[in-house]
Amino acid sequence: MRYFFSTGEPSGELTAVALAEAIARRDPQARFEGIGSSRMRAAGFRIRHDTSGWASIGPVSALPRIPKLLFIGLETAAIIAVSKPDLVVLVDFGAFNVRLAKVLRAFGFRGPILDVYPPGTWLDDPKRAREIARVALPLTAFAHQRDFFLSLGLPIAFFGHPLASRYAMRPPRAAPPPDGGTIALLPGSRRGELHYHVPLLLRAYELLKTQRPHLRVVAGPADEMGERYIKEIAARENVTGLSFAAGTTRAISGADAAWVSSGTAVLECALSGVPLVALYVISPHLERYAQRVRAGRFIALPNLVMARRIVPELIQEQATPEHLADEMERVLRDPARQYSEFLALREALGPADAIERCAAFAVELAKNPKH
Repeated sequence: MRYFFSTGEPSGELTAVALAEAIARRDPQARFEGIGSSRMRAAGFRIRHDTSGWASIGPVSALPRIPKLLFIGLETAAIIAVSKPDLVVLVDFGAFNVRLAKVLRAFGFRGPILDVYPPGTWLDDPKRAREIARVALPLTAFAHQRDFFLSLGLPIAFFGHPLASRYAMRPPRAAPPPDGGTIALLPGSRRGELHYHVPLLLRAYELLKTQRPHLRVVAGPADEMGERYIKEIAARENVTGLSFAAGTTRAISGADAAWVSSGTAVLECALSGVPLVALYVISPHLERYAQRVRAGRFIALPNLVMARRIVPELIQEQATPEHLADEMERVLRDPARQYSEFLALREALGPADAIERCAAFAVELAKNPKH
């Protein structure tokens, strides 16, 4: 069977690779191609377009990319319409992927399209839900979104969070010595996230180091661009003592806790049993836009899923170096409190074999199209 995956940023690639690996266990002759970057390429995908640098924050920063993405979307739709893969899998990146599905249908493609992480998870927008269901079969990671689609009489699949089984909870750790500890620094992958988060986190590190002189920080940039940026800001601010690890998994492997940009890395830390402090800062202009579309009072995924504050999250003006340092000090003193909450979070995200169930569903859909 032939599977075409469309992603747009590193977090989507992570799920695409996990799902493809699970599909291959059921369909050893499966062939994979699509839109992605280095992680998918390393997993054996034939990459049609590289998504490096696609991710942006808000509509304004996305504007320069729109003409290029429109052309790529049209070209990709034409390729799929002619080559007719057995299954098209859209992973997150809704602004691009929903349009791609619409164009595919307009081009006459009648094969199955699976939309993993359909947009609007926490916004409960009936118009948006119907728009997605008209062109693809949604596969959600959250029971909340499943229930919302079903309340509208719309089809949707749910087997739990596909990444829940990818991470093993490490045993609980005792608090580090009061003069030390190791913190993972995970500022995000988008340029805007790096711009706002890296200086704040480096200053928080310097503040906390006055209380914990033997404190270590391991930065886990998403790519080479992120590593260069962190090093440039550290040199400019005269911050020393940083070490680097490639990506979230390696950065948190020996960490007592983590400072994390709100996103998939927060989920990875929580599912790995690593206590954290989440942050997110964007421009004031984008914040006005975000306030109109933000769902509820939380942005960090563990808090959204559990509908309560189980990890500290500092947003906009709350995310000062002082607050970041103070929250981290509290986490380092009592890491066990978050750990017990993470056990409940893992249960709330569904069964441990969710990725295998998602893969079985995808293979069956490829063999016997229903949409």
